[in-house]
Amino acid sequence: MQKFGGLLRLSGYLRPYWRQALIAGGALIVAAGSVLGIGQGLRLVIDRGFAQGTQAALDQALLITGLIVLVLAVASALRFYWVMWIGERVAADLRRDVFNHLLTLEPGFYLRNGVGEIQSRMTTDTALLQSVLGSTFSMALRNALLLVGTLVMLVVTSPGLSGLVIIGIPVVVAPMLIYGRRVRRLSRLSQDRIADVGSYAGETLGGIETVQAFVHEPVDRQAFGVRVEEAFATAVRRIRQRAGLNAVALLLAFSGVAFVLWRGGHAVLSGTMSAGELSAFIFYAVLAAGAVGVLSEVAGELFRASGAAERLFELLDAQADIRAPDRPVPLPSPPQGAVILEQVVFRYPTRPEPAALAGVDLQIHPGETLALVGPSGAGKSTLISLLLRFHDPDSGRIRFDGVDLRDADPAALRRAMALVAQTSVLFTGTMRNNIGFGDPQATDAQIARAAEAANCRAFIDALPQGMDTHIGPGGVQLSGGQRQRVAIARALLRDPALLLLDEATSSLDAESEQQVQTALAALMADRTSVVIAHRLATVRNADRIAVLDAGRIRAVGTHDELLESDSLYAHLAALQFRAPSAPNGEQGSARYA
Repeated sequence: MQKFGGLLRLSGYLRPYWRQALIAGGALIVAAGSVLGIGQGLRLVIDRGFAQGTQAALDQALLITGLIVLVLAVASALRFYWVMWIGERVAADLRRDVFNHLLTLEPGFYLRNGVGEIQSRMTTDTALLQSVLGSTFSMALRNALLLVGTLVMLVVTSPGLSGLVIIGIPVVVAPMLIYGRRVRRLSRLSQDRIADVGSYAGETLGGIETVQAFVHEPVDRQAFGVRVEEAFATAVRRIRQRAGLNAVALLLAFSGVAFVLWRGGHAVLSGTMSAGELSAFIFYAVLAAGAVGVLSEVAGELFRASGAAERLFELLDAQADIRAPDRPVPLPSPPQGAVILEQVVFRYPTRPEPAALAGVDLQIHPGETLALVGPSGAGKSTLISLLLRFHDPDSGRIRFDGVDLRDADPAALRRAMALVAQTSVLFTGTMRNNIGFGDPQATDAQIARAAEAANCRAFIDALPQGMDTHIGPGGVQLSGGQRQRVAIARALLRDPALLLLDEATSSLDAESEQQVQTALAALMADRTSVVIAHRLATVRNADRIAVLDAGRIRAVGTHDELLESDSLYAHLAALQFRAPSAPNGEQGSARYA
C-alpha cells in the first residue's frame, strides 16, 4: 500500500462528501452486478431459448437480459456523474488548500524551491489527480469489483474450470507489481522534468523584453529544447514500462481464456457441461481477463497520480519558518513605528558567507525619516526584509514598538507597515482593485482620496473606464511612474505606522520622478520612514542617514555631518553627487548607490 501512499492521503478530502461517495459506490456495485447478470442472461438465452426451441422461452430470456442492460445503463450514468463530481470537488479543494498554505510560507521558501516548480505542482499535478479521481480511479474500482464478481461466478458456473483461472491470476498479477514499481518511480521523475520545462518557459517569457533586447532567443530555444527532450525521454521510459505491463498482462490473461475455452469445449463435447454454461463461463473469463487488462493499464495511471499526490502533499507538509507564536504579544494600539535593532546578524541560507548583516545596532525613532545608503550588497534591502519579518535574524533581535518581532504575529506586524519597492508589483484587475489592495475594507471614497494624495487622479481620469479600467497583468498598460504612484496610493490607503521605501524612484525618468516624489512627500508626512536612498534630495531631506558597508553600519548622522566624519560617505558623495546644478539649484538628479 506504500506505493499508493499519496493517494491514500486523499481519503481525508473524501470524508466531507461521503454521501456522494456512497451513491457513487452503490451505483458502481449495481453496474458491476448488472454486467455479471448479463452472463446469466446469455446462459438463459442459449440453454432455454435456443435449446428448448420455443419462441416464448427465447423472448423471456431476451427480456430478462434487456432489463439487466437497462439497469446497467442507469447505474453507469449515476456512477459516471458522481465519480466525476467527486474528482472535480476533491481536486478543487486540494488546489485551494495548497494555495492557501503557500501563502503562509515565507519568501525564502520560494527562493529555495522556485516559483515555476511550485506553479507546476499546483496546475499539472492537480490536473492529473483530477483526471485520475474522476475516471481512472472509478475504472480501477469497477474492474476490481468485476474481477472479484467474475471469479465468484466462474466458481458457481464451473468449479473445475474456475480452478484453472484462479491458479493463473498470480501469474498475471506478478508483472503488474514488478512493472508498477518502475512506473511509479518514472512517473515522479517525469512530473519533475515537466516542472522544469514549465519553470524555464515561465522565467523566459516573463523576461521576454530582456531576452529579445539581448537577442538571446537562439540560446533559449536550445536550452528549452534540451529540457523538453529530457522530459520526453523520461516520459518514453515511463510509457515503455507501461506498454510492457499492458502487453504482458493481456497476453497472459487471454492466453488463459484460450486455454479455458479448449478445456471447456472438450467438456461440452463429452456432455459434462452445457453449451450455455460454457458460454457464460467464457463470458466471465473474458470479463476477468478484460478486468485484469484494464487494471494493468490504470495501475500505471494510479502510480503516476500517487507521485503527483506526493508532490502536492510535500507542499502542504512544508513548514513555515516564519510563523506566529502560540501566544503572540500584541502591538501597541495605535502603533508608533519605533524600531530598535540589537546586534542583528543574518545570513541567507543559499549564501551563508559573507553575512548579509553582521552585528547591526540601530534605533529609529517614531516619526523619523532614516535614509539607508551604501554600495550595492551592503545589506540595505536585507534590513527592510527583516523589518517585514520575511526572515528572522540568526542572532540578535529586532523590536517594533518595544515588541520583539519573533514574539509578534507577523500579520499584525505587517499591517502596521507598508512597502513601496523599486519595481512595484501590480495585479491583474482594475485600478480600483490595485489601490484597494492596501486595505480590502476601504470604501470607494477612501480609495479615491488615496489616489488623489498619490498624484494619480489625472492619469486615472484619462483611462477609458477610470477607476474600473483593467490594467492588465502586472499593470502592463501603465508607465513606470504611474505604477509607482499606484503603489504609493496603495500604501497611503494602508496608513502605516512604518513606511519602507526600497529605491522607489530609481528607475524613473525626471518627470515621473518629480511626480512620484510629490506623492512620496504626502506618504511620508508624520510617520516613521526607512528609505533606501539613491537621490541627493532624499538624503538631504532625511532626519538621519545610516551608512552601511559589508553588512555593518559604519556611521549615522546628517548629510553634512557624514561628509565630515565618514570617508566612505564622502567618497560616494563625491562620485555620485558631482553633477551640474539643476535649474532650481539642487542636484536632484544625482543617484546614490
